[in-house]
Amino acid sequence: MSDRVFRLMERHQKLDEMLRRLQARRTADPFEIARLKKLKLALKDRLMRLSARRLQA
Repeated sequence: MSDRVFRLMERHQKLDEMLRRLQARRTADPFEIARLKKLKLALKDRLMRLSARRLQA
């Protein structure tokens, strides 16, 4: 696993943890939740593109 993939996976996990904490709160900001979900999805997409490139090479 490359360093870049590892860092992206680490960021994805941190966003997931932040989302879980935020959603557990009673007064969670729905806009912040949406923002974090978009960031998490963007990271997942980048990871998928990187893994697809590695499979093609």
